[in-house]
Parts: sequence; C-alpha cells; structure tokens
Amino acid sequence: MLLVVGLGAVAVLVAWAIRSRTGTEAPTQGRWAVPAQLDRADFAAPEASWLVALFSSTTCLSCAGTWTRVQALASPRVAVQQVDAVADRALHERYRIEAVPCVVIADDEGAVRASFLGEPTTAELMQAMGELDP
Repeated sequence: MLLVVGLGAVAVLVAWAIRSRTGTEAPTQGRWAVPAQLDRADFAAPEASWLVALFSSTTCLSCAGTWTRVQALASPRVAVQQVDAVADRALHERYRIEAVPCVVIADDEGAVRASFLGEPTTAELMQAMGELDP
C-alpha cells in the first residue's frame, strides 16, 4: 500500500512539472492593442494642439455615451473626432483597432499620450486632459 501511495505521489509531481513548463493558466485574457502613434493628417484639424479620437461602432451601446463625453473636451486647442468602424474602416484597420470604444488622446505630433479602452467617465477624460494640457 505504501508503494502505491509513493508511486501516486511521484506521478502527481511529474504531471505538475510537465504542466508548469508547457501549460498556461486558464482563463487567459487577451490584450487589445491601442495605437502608440497617430498620423495627425488622417484626422480632423491636424493643426490643433490635441486630438481626442473615439474609435467606435454603431453597434456599440457604450460608444454613444462615450462620444457625448468626448465632445465635451472640444475647444480651439482640442480637436475631437469619432472614427466609426464601418464608415472609417480603413482607419480602424490602419491603427489595428479591434475593441471599441477606444479613446486616444494624441499630441500635435500624433504621439498617444493617454488612452481608454471601454467607456471612460467624464472625470477620467477631464483628468487626463488636465494633466496633459494644464
């Protein structure tokens, strides 16, 4: 009996060692890419100091609310633009947008300085802009 228990323990240890070298822990979560750089010529008002772009879709329920919050950031220094997955498909593909809503805040050179995947609150958007453009 002691021999059977010992062999069982060895089998469990071998199985654990093999799994730890080859397996991944489930569930694993995918990470959606957010662009790090935008070509400002692709978007409205490339001369503005800041661009807040909302990558969205007409089938996305939270995108409409996000667009309302993004529009509140518009000013002479801040251009805002909604980039729809169907109407602006080429931009979604170019910047490899796979999840919406995706809000990116880019400076005058197109460097993405802040981003949000999912629906940000008004406070989060205002805080990000306040920190970037005091």
